[in-house]
Amino acid sequence: MKKVFCVVLISLLAVLLMGCGKKDAGGIDYLVLVNKEHKLPENWEKEITIVKYVDSQGWDVETEEKAYEAYQKLHDALAEEDIHVDLDSAYRSVAEQERIVQDFTEKYGEDYVKQYVAVPGYSEHHTGLALDLYLNIDGQDVYENEDMVQYPEVWAKIHEKLPEYSFILRYLEGKEDVTGYSYEPWHIRYVGDPAIAKEITEKGITLEEYLES
Repeated sequence: MKKVFCVVLISLLAVLLMGCGKKDAGGIDYLVLVNKEHKLPENWEKEITIVKYVDSQGWDVETEEKAYEAYQKLHDALAEEDIHVDLDSAYRSVAEQERIVQDFTEKYGEDYVKQYVAVPGYSEHHTGLALDLYLNIDGQDVYENEDMVQYPEVWAKIHEKLPEYSFILRYLEGKEDVTGYSYEPWHIRYVGDPAIAKEITEKGITLEEYLES
């Protein structure tokens, strides 16, 4: 009886330790859905670990730690193919988004804000898992949206690499009715698992559609 009890106790301890290890490795849901209809989960900003980075423009960029590690690997792999990218923006707090809404309302008006600016609490950038890239072409940084779309062949090569590093292209062309946003070749999303990223990419579906399937 004592032997059986010890085996059961050891098994329970092993399960508990496995659970703790999983949480330490990333105690957040990397498939969290935040969009115009789904709000950022409560306490999310307290649970994520953010790392800070200064890009080639001298801008401060903050990113969730696992997403940043994956981005660095993606960045280096692309550089080996003479494709050069950097981070424009990633994590934005709810408070920062509120300031953006206020500033844009004063500058452009409420109608503009409703069309182009995410409601505070409903921006995927709050997760720290959404990264906006920009390009470096022939030694020159290209970061304005209207300029970046002039390089579809470069973006196509970047998008091919994303799944290997657990990233997906978040806002697909032709899926505006699903995501609520226009096609953005620079907006990628870390989902925490290359197998999941590969499945989403190969099926040509959005995160919303994957989670509903």
